[in-house]
Amino acid sequence: MKRFAVWSFYAIGAIAILYLALYAYVAFTGGGLQPGDPIHIFRRPDAPNYSAATDDHFG
Repeated sequence: MKRFAVWSFYAIGAIAILYLALYAYVAFTGGGLQPGDPIHIFRRPDAPNYSAATDDHFG
């Protein structure tokens, strides 16, 4: 059981280091968003519009 705990500790540490390395890679090489860049949100045209619901059921 102790050996399992040690290996799980090493595995969690390795995952954390990989995550930080990936974050640093994206932060230093990835292009950031510029003001005015359009944000594309893809949505099905036949999806229901929940914002159009009335508030009658809230009393």
